[in-house]
Parts: sequence; structure tokens; C-alpha cells
Amino acid sequence: MTVASWSRNLAYPYLMIDLDKIEHNAGVIVDQCRAHRIEVTGVTKGTCGHPDVARAMLRGGVTSIGESRMMNIDKLKAAGVDCQYMLLRLPPLSLVEDVVQSVDVSLNSELSVLAALSEAACRRGRTHDVIVMVDLGDLREGIWPDDLIPFVAPAIRLPGIRIVGLGANLTCFGGVIPTEENMGALVDYACAIERSFGIELLWISGGNSSALELIAAGRMPKRINHVRIGEAILLGHETTHRRLWPGTHQDSFILHAEVLELKTKPSLPVGERGEDAFGHVPVFADRGLVKRAILNVGREDASIEGLKPFDPGIVILGASSDYMIVDVTEATRPVAMGDTLAFLPDYAALLAAMTSPYVEKRPIRRGAPTGAMP
Repeated sequence: MTVASWSRNLAYPYLMIDLDKIEHNAGVIVDQCRAHRIEVTGVTKGTCGHPDVARAMLRGGVTSIGESRMMNIDKLKAAGVDCQYMLLRLPPLSLVEDVVQSVDVSLNSELSVLAALSEAACRRGRTHDVIVMVDLGDLREGIWPDDLIPFVAPAIRLPGIRIVGLGANLTCFGGVIPTEENMGALVDYACAIERSFGIELLWISGGNSSALELIAAGRMPKRINHVRIGEAILLGHETTHRRLWPGTHQDSFILHAEVLELKTKPSLPVGERGEDAFGHVPVFADRGLVKRAILNVGREDASIEGLKPFDPGIVILGASSDYMIVDVTEATRPVAMGDTLAFLPDYAALLAAMTSPYVEKRPIRRGAPTGAMP
């Protein structure tokens, strides 16, 4: 993994997005899932629905794009990304018309929302596909298993609504790990719905990047035929223990920030201390005099705790809203004013940087130029 960490005459800060690596990662994940007859929806919400990222995922073989925000779906469609769209965030009552108009499949757990989607679909002469979400214990969205059959009974009679699957989400809130037991329970609940109502569910959606280890080990129950994968494609690791996923790149996204000030100062603040700008009392180690660089990226642009310097000799000391301060005393290369330093973001840092309007997004694809999107 190589990167030109110091370069000049560029606008900063910026996020370099390697579309070839995202496409490659998608291909690796899709091939592994396909070997177990599992379809992959590529999740772009970590990049705020960036059209070039969606196209890279589709080139890598995902069969649809999953998004949590209607605004991002609208942006993708306006950019000409033509594919099936899945709304991952539970639809709000206030947006049912837009959901029916723009989304092919939505995840749902509230009967009142399904009724509103039904009315909207009937007004438009459409049929809207729905995956019912069941809570397997992670305590995020989903119907508690005891209430599942009573929920489906009236939902299945709604005109304009077609229940095409049963899904679950794990790890994201409660940290519950997908196992043969809870995924087997998901299959059992799906079978109970099919028996009770005489239907066949097209999809049993077994979660997200946290399910990859179970799939790779061949222990995912056979009827699980769909997963929603974002972080493993974007950053190249599963999400249960953040293990690097074999065959994938972990540097598809690199954040670059410019040195605005470079001075030798004490490592401990001088004077009576209180809270910092964010209401915390920071802790500092006494390292004597250190060479400190102030960079033009701050907490308004990224989750600083989720950034890893490319140069192992650089230490992040902290950040305010506009600045990040790093110790470059032991940098492997001399740092000068105007240089840029490179950082690998984790998911939280990537999400923040993609959301920030102050971070320029620079997608690159070798041999195929793409336009930057602010």
C-alpha cells in the first residue's frame, strides 16, 4: 500500500476515492457470496450516495444499491445511476409518496407506514415491494418475533403492497453477532410466514458486513439468500471484529490535509485548564518539546479518532472544529509548510468526511476520468 503523502499545489482538505479498488472489493465480496447463492445489495450510505461509488459497486457485481436517505437516492437517479434501489432506513410517514415513486424495495416494521405506502402505491397504480424486518435481539429496527405473524396478517392484505422478504439487522446497535442460531431463527420465522399465508418469500435478508465470516465459513443457513454490504466493500473489513477481509483493499479512501502551521512547542498546555471547545477536559502526555503541525481538517470535517496517519511516525494529538494537531517529531520524512499529510479513515471518519461540504471528494478511475464532486 503506497501513497504520495506529501505533494503540493492542490486544494485541501480532500478525500481521494479509488473507484478501481472499490470495484475490486465489490467483486471479491460478490463472488464469495455468490458461491453460497447469496445476492448482494451494495450500500452507498457511507459515501452519502456518491454516484461514482455506486457505479463502481455495480461494475463489481452487486445487483442493487441500498441507501438510507431519500435525498441520496434522488441524487443517484439524477446522476443516471440506473439500477434497483432499496431503502434501508425505515420509511417515514411524511415521505411515502416519494418512497413509492423512487424506491423499488423498502424495509418496514410499522403497519401504519405500510398502510400509507399502500395508499400511495394505489394512487400511482403501482406495486411496492417490502421486506419486513424482524428484531433478532440487536434492538434496533424490527418487529419482535412474538408479534411477527399478527403483523403480517393485515399487512399481506394491503393492496399495492407485496411482501417479498423477511430481513434482520445485527451488530449496528447492540453489537449482536450473526450466528447459525439467530440466522437459523430468521429462516424459521420466514418459513412460518410462508406456511401461515401460503406465500413464497423471494428474499431472506441476513444482514450486513458482519455476516461475512459466517458466510465464508459455510455456516450461513442455506435459505439466507441476500445481504446488504457497505463497509466491507468500501473499507475492506468485516464489522464484527474489524478484521481485514482477504483479497480486498483497505485504502480505497485517503484523506489529505495541508500543513497550516509548523512549530516546536511544549507537549503540555501552560496555565490553568478547563474544558475544551467540545466540553471535554483533554489529557496530554509529557513528551517534552515536540514539533507540531496544525492541519486544515477538524471535527467539522471528520471523526478525528477514526483517522490513522499513513506515516507511522506521526501522532494525532487532538483537534478543534477547524484544526487537527499532530506531532511530527518522529515523522519518517521531513514535514514542511504547505505539505499534505495522508490519513486512512475508518467508517465513522469516512461518513463524516463524505458528509462535510468542506472536504473535496476526488474520485479517480485509472483510464477513465471522473469529475470531482464537492
